[in-house]
Amino acid sequence: MNTTAFSFFVAIILVTLLITYFAARRNKSTSEFYVAGGNITAWQNGLAIAGDYMSAASFLGIAGSIALTGFNGFFYSIGYLVAYLVVLFIVAEPLRNLGKYTMADMIAARFNAKKIRSVAALNTLAISTFYMIAQLVGAGAIIKLLLGLNYQTSVIIIGILMTVYVVAGGMLATTWVQIVKAVLLMGGTIALSLMVLSHFHFNVVELFNAVAAKAGDKMITPPAPTTFLAGIDSVSLNLALVLGTAGLPHILIRFLSVKDAPTARRSIVFATWIIGLFYLMTPILGYGATYFVGIDAIRKANAAGNLAAPQLAEQLGGNIFLAFISAVAFATILAVVAGLVISAASAFAHDFYSNVLRGGKATEKEQMKAARWASVGIAVFSILLALGAAAIFPLKNPAVISVPLGFIACFLGTVLSAPVKADDEQKFEEIFVQAHTGIKPTN
Repeated sequence: MNTTAFSFFVAIILVTLLITYFAARRNKSTSEFYVAGGNITAWQNGLAIAGDYMSAASFLGIAGSIALTGFNGFFYSIGYLVAYLVVLFIVAEPLRNLGKYTMADMIAARFNAKKIRSVAALNTLAISTFYMIAQLVGAGAIIKLLLGLNYQTSVIIIGILMTVYVVAGGMLATTWVQIVKAVLLMGGTIALSLMVLSHFHFNVVELFNAVAAKAGDKMITPPAPTTFLAGIDSVSLNLALVLGTAGLPHILIRFLSVKDAPTARRSIVFATWIIGLFYLMTPILGYGATYFVGIDAIRKANAAGNLAAPQLAEQLGGNIFLAFISAVAFATILAVVAGLVISAASAFAHDFYSNVLRGGKATEKEQMKAARWASVGIAVFSILLALGAAAIFPLKNPAVISVPLGFIACFLGTVLSAPVKADDEQKFEEIFVQAHTGIKPTN
């Protein structure tokens, strides 16, 4: 076991548990549990959004993809960043103006409340669960590498921690865990990037030239897809990255933790700058791993390249820096899975249990109990899936199929639904104004 890494891991766990302890003392109502009472400031929420969004796939996956495949891996970074323009200009303000605790609050303002809440809750649970699987898999790999624990034990440890954060601390604890993670991740990424560039006179072009000389021009110039299916898969990937963020419940719920729509917009601006800076550094990490670690060594450690960043840290900074970067990756996973659990638990307790099963008559105590039990159930289910095998599907990125099907379903639901009544038209106009201005109808 790497004792240095173990010390860093324990330190992060203790800090996050301390945050959870103080948050639990303030976590006395459903508003506090679901959205921290709407008291999160713009800069805090911006950092938390960045911490929630920059997942294990961002830190470990993109760096590894660039290290193994070159510039093709950078398409992930571009897609992730552009996605926030969609969120900023289309989603953030209407969601904050119409929502209360969950995304379903916004949708239910327009449609039949019970039916749409049931569907929205199921949708949130499905997205959060499957997104969580990838994070748990990454957690298992990184803990196995550094602490020598087997994969199954590693996944279970993460599952227990994320459950404790949410059950005890709710949104407030989740927010501060994400803020701490964002600061650690940005600090670690900047430090590692500077260490790479210091070997090339802090000149990115020199780094690119060195990688091209060592691994070939194909690492710098992205090759065209070799088959039709590969081209479709590439288009599908970018479609999912750009449009998918606007439907991620754990990201959208963050806009409900601030007091109003202008604060939500400022949060996005803060988050976009942080996320943009981070993704600009991913080619430095990826190409640095290609040059200093080598493609063969990266593949030997992990076929997908997910350990490229920790390997680079060890190569340039020794055992201590390896332990720090790996602990940052650990914190990254903890923060993201906590956000996923709180969004899923809120959807179940607020949308399905309180408003559908109980008809809006559940007490705050009953809702809190339901949310906490839902957190446990979601965590257990996700852990079981993370321990299982991968699904079989022709495309690695099925968005080229799922996104059009989603639009078709929306269209069919519109044209096949019952005729619009005059009262419905008036209600829609009221909702439209409220969504874009925040002004609520007076009657």
